[in-house]
Amino acid sequence: MAVYVGRFAPSPSGPLHAGSLVAALASWLDARANGGRWLVRIEDVDGPRTAPGATEEILRQLHALGLVPDEAPVFQSQRGARYQAALDRLVAAGHAYPCGCTRREIDAELAAMGVPAQRGAERVYPGTCRPERGGLNGKPARAWRARCGTADAPVIMPWHDRRLGAQTQNVTEAVGDLVLQRADGPWAYQLAVVVDDAEQGISDVVRGEDLADNTARQIHLQHLLGLPTPRTLHTPLVRDARGEKLSKSNGAPPLDVSDPLAALRDAGAALGLPTLAARGAPDWRAQASAAWKSQWPLHN
Repeated sequence: MAVYVGRFAPSPSGPLHAGSLVAALASWLDARANGGRWLVRIEDVDGPRTAPGATEEILRQLHALGLVPDEAPVFQSQRGARYQAALDRLVAAGHAYPCGCTRREIDAELAAMGVPAQRGAERVYPGTCRPERGGLNGKPARAWRARCGTADAPVIMPWHDRRLGAQTQNVTEAVGDLVLQRADGPWAYQLAVVVDDAEQGISDVVRGEDLADNTARQIHLQHLLGLPTPRTLHTPLVRDARGEKLSKSNGAPPLDVSDPLAALRDAGAALGLPTLAARGAPDWRAQASAAWKSQWPLHN
């Protein structure tokens, strides 16, 4: 069997909650069920969103549950040179260009094109600063973007998810040219993830279903950079009493790890694992790994 390397990549904007444990446990179980390594990557590339002490608390919570990575955690905030090298490659190959547009200017151009603003919907960049349209036209560069096709030659990306099945996305229509580095300096999530997954040798990405729509654009960047594409499995979302996704932004309470077995059982139930007659957290993890392998077999 090919080498399996999985990862859990939390953003340290706060401690883990019940929803983030589901993603962490699923990635850990998938790695253990397939005899692989499990890594933790702290996605702290966006400094202003990093809460003081959150990284230490996340690692403490994982350790209390027995979800211990096989290597020391990697921090995106320390990897800027690698992201810069990837951007330089894209620019040199003509796949990326500087953008000077503000959000207001993007909204104005979309409105002029007859594209209505929709609350919560992603605003598709209209390609204003593309070199063939005159580039920056005297404006200072605010960000860097990756080309994502044209109306005549769109980037249509099919992919397969181990849980969701066959998927496809027209990246050109859904997203437009991707931001690689933001106007205020931080590296974009999409570029950082693609670079990190390749460098760490990640073979399988197991994460929450809310991130599934990122997959096509990440595959596009992987193709542009000549990087491998991992397999994916997107887990069910955990929702609150109102039916909304459980998240830090929605006020999800920090995960209580004082009873590891109870926390693991709740997360396992959310993942559809059968009830296990375990005598403790280590026994539960062992039984859950076997159950996971039966429920989600790995096919190359």
